[in-house]
Amino acid sequence: MTDLAAQPVHNHPLHNNSVHNPIPYLSVIIPIYNGEADLASLLACLTAQTYPRDRVEYLIVDNGSTDATFALLQAFETQAINLKVLQESTIQSSYAARNEGIRSARSPFLAFTDADCRPEPDWLINLIKPFTQDTCLGWVAGEVIALESHNWLERYADRQGTLSQTHTLAHPFKPYGQTANLAIRRDCFEAIGGFRPHLTTGGDADMCWRILQNLPVTWHFAQDAIVKHHHRSTLSELLCQWRRYGKSNQFLHQLHGISLQSRPKLSYYLYRSARWLLKELPIAWINRSQQDLISTPIGLLCLRARWTGQQQSHLETNAHDIAPIPTLPATDSDLDRVRRMDCDRVNR
Repeated sequence: MTDLAAQPVHNHPLHNNSVHNPIPYLSVIIPIYNGEADLASLLACLTAQTYPRDRVEYLIVDNGSTDATFALLQAFETQAINLKVLQESTIQSSYAARNEGIRSARSPFLAFTDADCRPEPDWLINLIKPFTQDTCLGWVAGEVIALESHNWLERYADRQGTLSQTHTLAHPFKPYGQTANLAIRRDCFEAIGGFRPHLTTGGDADMCWRILQNLPVTWHFAQDAIVKHHHRSTLSELLCQWRRYGKSNQFLHQLHGISLQSRPKLSYYLYRSARWLLKELPIAWINRSQQDLISTPIGLLCLRARWTGQQQSHLETNAHDIAPIPTLPATDSDLDRVRRMDCDRVNR
């Protein structure tokens, strides 16, 4: 890792790198684990991107899948997109898989999404555009919205805006973007290291915060860079999601000292339950509003699940480790990179 943080802002290398090309070269990094069911839709969305195909490479990193994911990826042959299949089988963590993608990437800008996400066609164009307009940006977060909801639980989560980046960008400690829809300058990784490979959750917040804490850069919300994602469709999946939120909160508390959620008091549960039973439920029944019927009970269950996840989690010692990211050679120009990307595609 290079000592860039101590240099004056106006002379900082992160501000002097050339980002003035309106369509810079780009690497898209996607970790995947047992995702054979998602591959067809994911690859269709990548193929439909309006970003010029000769200026983008797609790096899909298999994280030790036990299904047919890796074999299907290897069998996917097309000249439509520049796809490279990688493996990270040593550490079972999406952040370790992303680090493998970062190390293999050949572009100055790195975009991240997940295998179960569905990027809109203009996703990359709108996500990278802010970098070409502001050289002080370290990272850009796009919006995450829900795919069409099919049951009452999905509609509940959609109503709460559970997936939206507006929540994470308003975090009381510092803003951060979820790796479901995030772009980061490669030289930020080179300066302070990659994701913590042994983290299982919270790594996106940790990465964004480390960038903002250690480098003289800012961030941007590209609301028109849209990725879609399914809400959890069963109660067990929804509560598991909220327990993971609590686990992430505990990890980030130990790494960055953020506040923990206080234990919900019994009096609060009793008050909210009584209000729901005596006021909200009759109104919802009269209005025939299914969502209003369940909103409070599900919200209380999620609150309890988040607190439980927080209490049952503890950060392992190796989760403090930060993966070093090698610096691309100074002579490795954008033109050279894209030529090699083109050669890789032809050779395959």
